[in-house]
This record gives sequence, C-alpha cells and structure tokens, in this order.
Amino acid sequence: MTDLPSAIGLARSLAIYYGRPWRIAAMARFYGQFLARGDLAFDVGAHVGNRSLAMAWAGARVVALEPQALFHRFLCRVMPASVTVLPLAAGPAEDTGILAVSRRHPTVSSLAPGFPGKVGRTDRFRRVAWDAVQPVEVTTLDVLIGAHGLPAFVKIDVEGYEADVLAGLSRPVPAIAFECLPQAFDVTRACVDRLQAIGCYAFNVIRGEGHDFVLTDWQDGQSILAALEETMRDGEPGDVYAKLVQGPRTGIGGALLEGG
Repeated sequence: MTDLPSAIGLARSLAIYYGRPWRIAAMARFYGQFLARGDLAFDVGAHVGNRSLAMAWAGARVVALEPQALFHRFLCRVMPASVTVLPLAAGPAEDTGILAVSRRHPTVSSLAPGFPGKVGRTDRFRRVAWDAVQPVEVTTLDVLIGAHGLPAFVKIDVEGYEADVLAGLSRPVPAIAFECLPQAFDVTRACVDRLQAIGCYAFNVIRGEGHDFVLTDWQDGQSILAALEETMRDGEPGDVYAKLVQGPRTGIGGALLEGG
C-alpha cells in the first residue's frame, strides 16, 4: 500500500512530466539527432519515464534504471515493450546504497551523500523535505554495457550523483546527457573532467525541460563550464550534452569543429 505523501509525489511528477504530452513528441524528435531506429539508449534515473518514452518513440531500445520502488512499479506497468525497466541505481561500483527520498518531491531523491544538506537551504530546494530512505542496489555503466551492449546515448539525471555514475564508465560512448544543478556546480565540473578523461567530447547545454541548445556551437570542456556559469546564474537547472568527436579542431572561443 502506498502512503499518502508518496501518492501525492507520484501525482505531482505525472502532472509535471505528462501534463503536456506534446513535449514528449518534441523530445523524441530532438533525440533523433543522437538515436537511429534500433539503437540502444540508457536512461539512468528514469523517474516516471517521460524521457524513456521519448527515446522509444525515436526508435531506440531503452534500458531504464529507476530504483525508487513506487516509480519502478509504475514504469513496469506503462512502458512499451522496447523499454527494459530495472530496479537499479548506477554508481562508481556495484554496491548497495541508501537513497534519500523526498516523498512529496520524489524527482529530487538522491544517492549523493550530503545532498539534502548541500542544496536544501537554497531557494530552489528550501520547501523540499527528504523524509524517507530506501536501500537500493547499485550497478555501473560498465556492467550495463557488458549485459546489454554499447549504447548510442546515455541520459543521467540523479540529483547530484551524476559524477559518481560517470565514474563507473571506463570507455567512451557516442553521446551522453547529464543534469547540471547550479546549486551543485562542483558535480558538473567533475562530470566534464571525467568525460574528458575517457574521450574527446564536445559539449552543449539545454535549460530546464526544453529541447533547444543554448549555444550555437559545441564547446570544449573549459568553455562549456564558463558558459554554464553565465547561463545558469538564475539557478534554473539544465542538461549538459556531450558528443564524441573525431579529429577535433579548436576554433575561436573554444568551439569544437568536427573534421579531419
């Protein structure tokens, strides 16, 4: 039986992420630049599955990770056959972790140690209470790749635990998106550093739940961090996109130009 605060949290998330269904179709079209029909995608932190569904509509086979029990059950009921739903988190090593859960705001539940104390006093999170905990099984991106294959695209949205997820990846994948929280910008820096350590990536950013890139040109690591500090001064989160480039040439302002 689901307790009332958790039920309210699920309803809140459904209203936010499914209340405007045309956004999922727009996101599917956007994902088409990273995914071809039949490609594999990982959705780490699937929550209510709107991004998993968009990837599936783009023609991808999706492995969706969602460790919160209520949301995992929901996904198992509603996701199409092309989406494999796993009750797992991802991190730097296979382990068991303790998820700090906000029952009324479950989208900000986190495995990151100290995350509630780190962001809880900021304006964006001051009304959030992390009022429950849940033990969760943690896998790694490397283990998922070994079991399911190399994905064309990985989406990571895990509330301050993104760098830990990328620590479990030892080889480059063609494209990755991870959430950037201005309230935890050190995590974004660590993500960019990790990706630069395992491959040659170019970066861009989307604000909020949009599907248009902020920057005209894809940037190198140093330039994207400077751009993020400028574009996210108002505290609104976004997603950083990283794509693997071959034979990059660095242009003016750190823009990466693909080519020989």
